[in-house]
Amino acid sequence: MEIVSSAHETNALKSLAEDDIAKWIDVDIETDVTQTYTDEELIAIVTNKDKSDEEMSDSDNINNGWIEAASPYCQTELVPAAQHCVTEQMDRPIFAQIEAVYYPILAVFGVPANLFTIVILSRGKCGLSICISRYLVAMAAADLLVLIFDVFLFEIKGIYFPHSFLNYTLICSLSISLAFAAIDCSVWLTVAFTFDRFIAICYQKLRVKYCTEKTAAVIITTVCGLSLLLNIPHYFVNGFGEIIGNIQWFCVVKSTFYTLPIWVAYYWLHVILTPFAPFVLIALLNALTIRHIVQASRVRRGLRGSKTGESHNDPEMENRRKSIMLLLAISGSFILLWMVTFLHEICVQITDTQLFRTDYADPFTIMEHSGYMLQRLSSCINTVIYAVAQTKFRDVLKNVIKYPFAQIIKLIKSN
Repeated sequence: MEIVSSAHETNALKSLAEDDIAKWIDVDIETDVTQTYTDEELIAIVTNKDKSDEEMSDSDNINNGWIEAASPYCQTELVPAAQHCVTEQMDRPIFAQIEAVYYPILAVFGVPANLFTIVILSRGKCGLSICISRYLVAMAAADLLVLIFDVFLFEIKGIYFPHSFLNYTLICSLSISLAFAAIDCSVWLTVAFTFDRFIAICYQKLRVKYCTEKTAAVIITTVCGLSLLLNIPHYFVNGFGEIIGNIQWFCVVKSTFYTLPIWVAYYWLHVILTPFAPFVLIALLNALTIRHIVQASRVRRGLRGSKTGESHNDPEMENRRKSIMLLLAISGSFILLWMVTFLHEICVQITDTQLFRTDYADPFTIMEHSGYMLQRLSSCINTVIYAVAQTKFRDVLKNVIKYPFAQIIKLIKSN
């Protein structure tokens, strides 16, 4: 672009190179490029452009900034905000649209379900021992925290509120760390409950000392404390993704996480502790428990003269049957709902597949995200299990659900 001005240049124009001036002046295609400008006109153009840029700096930072990709657990990718909006609203993959509907429904159902479970089991009127009730209440509380930190503050926030204050680096790093802690706590409380039932059924002498309310309280406190301590490093795994208005936004996994030996060791420790070890332990404990029950049942039927197939009422066997049904339902659902995540972790270790992918055209991405969806479903499925397996729990739950409607009807009739 050629710019013609008067012969006398001012000091302000001397400080501007010809290319710099040209860079700030927008000339329409049809404008005559030989148009002349006075010194005052050039200074005004440059000054107004600078002011306009300063006024739009915040808006430009946001529009040209980056927002977190909707990858589970850790924000490992950043995408331009404008691109994200277009993708989210117009060209989102079918699976991403399913996730956008699935997680709010999961939260709407799961939060009240876990709250009802905590209230009902805490009253101790479901025919369960105090020891079992303590474990189930703790598991429901942990599942509730998973829904809050992992579903609400990660998935739903990332989909529907990408520019909220919850995406400040300090806040999202803390929520990610707490989400991991809640998941580990929920998983290992399931292991602890499975082990408690294994002792109660297979080792009658040890049952008296181990299966107590005091022991349950100690185990629950220990599991929750260790889960929290183990996941404190997750707070330091993430760095900021963008600085907007002198504020650090978004969480991005630091590159050193994949290279420093201490972080690599921490990653392997976490993978082993969740989900590999719990998966194996729950499957093993269930297998041993079932084998013991089958053997004990044969012996008991023989002693009661039931080998000929005669039917006898046996209260002890009936109690064992109910206990094992509850155990298998809870631990079995855990195994089934974590199976996809478990298999995906194996694929990651034996192939070049990476975690936290967002390419929905990749089958491994679909597998990973499907695993996360099922895994989070396990955080609200236990209420359904209790309602199916426990008659008293089901009756109390019905009364709790009916109570507000009954009061409304009573109020209407009274008026």
